[in-house]
Amino acid sequence: MAKGKIPVRKCTGCGEMKPKREMVRVILTPEENIELDLTGKKNGRGAYICRDRQCLETALKTHGLERSLKTAIPAEIAQELVKELETGPAEE
Repeated sequence: MAKGKIPVRKCTGCGEMKPKREMVRVILTPEENIELDLTGKKNGRGAYICRDRQCLETALKTHGLERSLKTAIPAEIAQELVKELETGPAEE
């Protein structure tokens, strides 16, 4: 039996195309919050990055995430994203 296509997304940091499951989604929620979506299923406008701190920092430095999310990302939110990517999701 033939397998279906594997969804591929482009990293906003390094620009590489990778399978969707290997990447992390950063979303702009309807409430205008910016957060990591490790499940890939949360509601909101999304952009994908590799599971690598360097790619996230590059995406922030080159404003790739800002372009993809169509909003400015404050410095404190950017620091939270880097910390959360390294440690995993914050408990709510």
